[in-house]
Formats: sequence, structure tokens, C-alpha cells
Amino acid sequence: MRTLSEMLRWVWAAQPSRALVLPEAPPHKVLLRSERATRGSLGWRLRFDRPAPHKLDIALTLFVLAGAALLGAQCGGRLDGVTQEAIRAGDWVARSLGLGMAVVTVSGATHMSEARILAIAGIDASRSLPFFDVAQAKARLEANPLVKQASVRKLYPNQVVIDIVERTPYAIWQKAGDVSAIAADGASIDEVVDGRYADLPFVVGEGANEHVSEYVQLLDALDELKPRVEAGVLVGQRRWNLRLKSGVDVKLPEDNPQAAIGELLILQRQSRILDKDALAFDFRVPGRVFIRLTEDAAAAWAQAHPAKKGAQP
Repeated sequence: MRTLSEMLRWVWAAQPSRALVLPEAPPHKVLLRSERATRGSLGWRLRFDRPAPHKLDIALTLFVLAGAALLGAQCGGRLDGVTQEAIRAGDWVARSLGLGMAVVTVSGATHMSEARILAIAGIDASRSLPFFDVAQAKARLEANPLVKQASVRKLYPNQVVIDIVERTPYAIWQKAGDVSAIAADGASIDEVVDGRYADLPFVVGEGANEHVSEYVQLLDALDELKPRVEAGVLVGQRRWNLRLKSGVDVKLPEDNPQAAIGELLILQRQSRILDKDALAFDFRVPGRVFIRLTEDAAAAWAQAHPAKKGAQP
């Protein structure tokens, strides 16, 4: 007969020692190719599970309200006005998300100021990139007579790049008190309000813009006298008067004005005729020059050349 203690020892020995054996760790799972490919994007998916930022909540709310307003306006016939309000609201949301127009780069502009270009393109601090129409901005810029070609690009998150190709100003044209810069074909391309075009040829009169190339050829024929010329005045859309910086007028003939300029050059080189006290030199009659003297010069000439007795007045 076994004692109780012996019986307990026998039962303990018959049972496996579970308290001393640790459970075996499960084997590592081997990820399949598709699982490995999607593992890297898990973090991005998890981020969307988080609560949306406060600004995004505002943006979504405004877009929902704007959509409802547009639907109501379309039904009520006030779509255009509400559309503009929605765009302004959208600009505000986009700017709050960092999509405003923080940097604007303008290149190619010589005669147009950056402020003028931005105003024409419709760019200011209230606008944003998502709601900025580059096609409309390009059309507005190219509608300006001074702009030959324009390119407008958006670079996210907050940049706009504008490239301008200007038409080349050829001369300045004055008509009835209005002064404008014109291209070589005579088309008016810009208003003259400062000294940007001061070095260009200056023509005056009706139709002078259409004959500006003729005047430029006359200027080139003047050689050393060219710096003395202030403007070319087209008379009757037929012939030119040269207005000198001294205020003297040189009247050229309608036919073959280059010959008259050649004669003027000879007289100036030989006798300094343009340095005389005169108001005008008339070359309209071939081979002859008529000089209109100033009052003082005319009086001095009359005193030096008294009329002969018996001469007819």
C-alpha cells in the first residue's frame, strides 16, 4: 500500500512538466509580392483614417455651400454673379491651403512695366493658382497692341511664370495732341506718357504713321545733320517739313526730297547756312532756296541793303 505522498509523487511524475516548458513562438509570416508592394502605402492609407485637418474641414464645407449656391443661382437666373462669388471664396480657400500666388516671374518685357503686365493678366494678392485661368490671361496680354506673343504658366504650389515678346517700337507719332509709339507698319502699339521712346524718330500729322519709313530714309540721308532734327511734319499727306531742334523749318519738295537734302548738306558744309538767323529754308523749287529771316535779321539786312531811288516798292 502506498502512502498518499507517494501517490501524489506518482501522479506528478506521470504528468509532463508543463510549468517548465515554454510555448514555441509561431513562425514568421513570409510576405507575398503583392503584400510587399502594398505595405509601403499602408502609412498613407492610415493617415486618411485620422481626423481631417481644420482647414480641410473648412474647405470642404465651403465647396459644398458653393455648389448649393451655384445650383440655386442657376435655377434663379443669377449664375454669373454667384459664380464670381464662388471663385472668390475658392481663392480664399486655396490661399489658406498654400496655393496662392506668392511668386510671379516676368521675362521679356522691355517697354511694359511688371505692374502693368500683372494688371492686364489679372494677377493680384487675392488670386490663387487653382482658380487662375492661364488661357484668359494669355488672351488679355496678347490683346495689348504692344504684345506680339505671351506665354503664361502655373507652377504649383504658388508660382506663375509669364514670358512676353513685345512688338518693336519704330517711331513716335503725334496726331491732334495724342502721342503714341508705332510699329514699322504704322500701327499704334503704346501710349507715350514718359521718356521711354525719346530716342525714336518723331513724326507729326495726319497719315504720318503710314509714311514713317519714308521719313526714316530722309533722316538717314541727312548724315551729320540728323542730330539737329526734332521731328518730321507731313504736310497734306504729300511732302515733309523737317522741324529742327532750333525751331527752324526745312521745307522739302514732294518729288525727290533726297536731292533737296543733298543741296542742304552742301550749303551747310560750305557756308553754315543753318547757323544763320532764319526761321525757314524752302527747297520746294528745284535749284533754288528761299530763306525766311527772323525780324531782327530782316531789319539788319534791309539796313545793309537800302532800296535804290526810283525802285518800285
